[in-house]
Amino acid sequence: MPDTNRRWTLAARPHGMVKESDFAFGAAPIPRPADGEVLVRVLYLSFDPTQRGWMEDRPSYMPPVQIGEVMRASAVGEVAESRHPDFAPGELVQGLFGWQEWACLPGAMIGAHAKLPPGVPPTWPLGVLGITGLTAYFGMLDLGQPKAGETVVVSGAAGATGSVAGQIAKIAGARVVGIAGGPEKCAWLTKEARFDAAVDYKNEDVGARLGELCPNGIDVYFDNVGGAILDECLARIALRARVVLCGAISGYNETTPPPGPRNLMQLVIQRGRMEGFIVIDYLPRFGEGVAKLAEWVRAGRIVHAEDVQHGIENAPKTLLRLFTGKNFGKQVLEVAKPSPAR
Repeated sequence: MPDTNRRWTLAARPHGMVKESDFAFGAAPIPRPADGEVLVRVLYLSFDPTQRGWMEDRPSYMPPVQIGEVMRASAVGEVAESRHPDFAPGELVQGLFGWQEWACLPGAMIGAHAKLPPGVPPTWPLGVLGITGLTAYFGMLDLGQPKAGETVVVSGAAGATGSVAGQIAKIAGARVVGIAGGPEKCAWLTKEARFDAAVDYKNEDVGARLGELCPNGIDVYFDNVGGAILDECLARIALRARVVLCGAISGYNETTPPPGPRNLMQLVIQRGRMEGFIVIDYLPRFGEGVAKLAEWVRAGRIVHAEDVQHGIENAPKTLLRLFTGKNFGKQVLEVAKPSPAR
C-alpha cells in the first residue's frame, strides 16, 4: 500500500465553462479505518453533467461541494481494509468516494446493498446498471410512457442516459429519433443502438430534419440538453405529448441563464405535459430498475458504450470531455485496476 492518497479538491467556484484550475491536485495520508469504517481503494470514477451543479454554491437536491473538499463523484472501489462486519477485503463496492485514490467511510454510508454482484463488470454500476441507466429507465417509462407506434425523440442520444432511454422506448414499440453531435455518434445510434433515425446537430438543421423525420409530430421528447434543441422539439410536439426534462447540459457552463423556451404555448395548444425529475426520488425502486436493465443487457436488447480515460491526475480533463462533446457513451476514469482475483 502506498503512503499517500492522491486527490483533487475544489479550489474555486467555476464561472462559465469549468476549468482545470477550479481544482487543486494534492496528496494526504491514507486514512486508517476506525471501528465501523471501511477503507476503499478507488478503481473507477463516474463523470456526469450533474457534477457541474455540485460545484455551485446554491441550493439543490444535494449540498454543494465546499472549497477545499474532495470533489464529489460516484465510484466503484475495492475494500482494502474493513472494520465493519458487513464488508470484507476484496469485495467491490460503489458509493460517493470522490476524486481520490483511497476513501475511508463508515460502512453505513456505503451500505451493504452497494456491493457489486460477482461477475458484473466493475464499470457497469456507474453506467448502464447505475444512476445513468436508472435515470433513463424511470424517466422514459414513468414520465415518458412511450406506446407502440408513437414517435420518441431523445437529445444527447449518444450519451450514457440518452442512449439507454432511446433503447427503452424501442423496447416499448416506439419509433425513436436521436439527436447527437457528429456522424460517428449518429452512425452508432442507428447501427448499434437500433434507433430508427439520428439527427446530427453539429452538421444539420435540427428543426428541418425533425420536420422530415417526425411528420406527425413528437409524442415523447426526452430532453438532456435544453436550450435551442428543446425549443425546436416543443415546436413539433403532437397531441397529448409528454416532454421529460432530464437535464440541460447546453446551459450548465453559462454565466447567465439562457433564454427560456419560446414555444411553451405548444403545450397548451397540443394539451401536452412537461415534467422534470431527479432519479433519487425513485430510490425505493432502484432494485426493480437494475434487475430489468440487466435483463435487457443480457438479452442484447440494450447496448451501451463506455468512454474510459485513465489516471487520477486526469480527472479534471475527463470532466471537461462532457462539456466539449468528446465523450462517447458513459464517461469513466480508471484510477486503478481490480485485484487479479476478480
